[in-house]
Amino acid sequence: MPKMKTDKGAAKRFKVTGTGKIMRRKAFRSHILEKKSSVRTRRLAREPEVSPADRRQVKRMLGL
Repeated sequence: MPKMKTDKGAAKRFKVTGTGKIMRRKAFRSHILEKKSSVRTRRLAREPEVSPADRRQVKRMLGL
């Protein structure tokens, strides 16, 4: 049976840390930042961990 290919769209959106956590970016941080408060943009800059409900599917897309 052939190897599973990595979903390239997922590979660009998620990264795996050294400890094995899957991190993602938050939405609403790419443009129109002038009207958003500094507190809001700083909060959006932090990368949260993928939720437990989505973790299995993301791991499969990344080929983990």
